[in-house]
Amino acid sequence: MVNRHVIGAHYGLRDWLLQRITAVVMLAYTIGLIFFLVMVSGASFQGWKALMGMTWVRVFTSVSIIALALHAWVGVRDIWMDYVKPLGLRLTLHVLTILWLVASLVYAVKVVWGV
Repeated sequence: MVNRHVIGAHYGLRDWLLQRITAVVMLAYTIGLIFFLVMVSGASFQGWKALMGMTWVRVFTSVSIIALALHAWVGVRDIWMDYVKPLGLRLTLHVLTILWLVASLVYAVKVVWGV
């Protein structure tokens, strides 16, 4: 049996880094979209279709959606852990959050890639 200390340094470092990295990915994606909207005057459906038809844009969009899901998971999980004290209710909320995020991720990938 391994003795594990549940307090101390580095236990929140991974989540803190994940929040910051995913925020940077989402910021880069948002800046890219704003740049597209500013540079393309009169953006139309054909312009969006051409933009989303490029593989690198689809990959970047998918990475940003994954970053959004991870970012949301860390934030919502921390809310459940901090404010919901009954263990059964907290576990239920964790499972429902995971199911919702996975379903949203699958749907978003289906929309982006047209699967």
